[in-house]
Amino acid sequence: MNAAARAQQRYQEEAVLSATPQRLVTMLYHRLLLDIDRGEAALRAEDWTAANGHLQHAQAIVAELSATLTDEWSGSQGLRDIYAFLNRTLIAANIGRDAESAHECRKLVAPLCDAWHEAASRLAAASASA
Repeated sequence: MNAAARAQQRYQEEAVLSATPQRLVTMLYHRLLLDIDRGEAALRAEDWTAANGHLQHAQAIVAELSATLTDEWSGSQGLRDIYAFLNRTLIAANIGRDAESAHECRKLVAPLCDAWHEAASRLAAASASA
């Protein structure tokens, strides 16, 4: 790994370590969208190895998001069900080499990403005005 790549990796690690919990969630969602997009593109290009890597990374993010849910929040089970559906669909897209299934995941994740981003912005604004 060259010096520039090490510096970039260090910067990314510092960004994660110093991020608020809200920012971490939005970072995960952005990376999830990126992995789904890359996985879909790789499936369309019939690059099965790349597709597998991107879709498995997307599955790992979904698993992490699901693991962070607590039963204290009334919406946890609904979101857990969405994550389970996403996981099943990502697996099916990967095994079936189905770009459309990956695209369906993207259509489901994009509004969730927007909603978490909006919630994080509102929380930051409320904290700033308090």
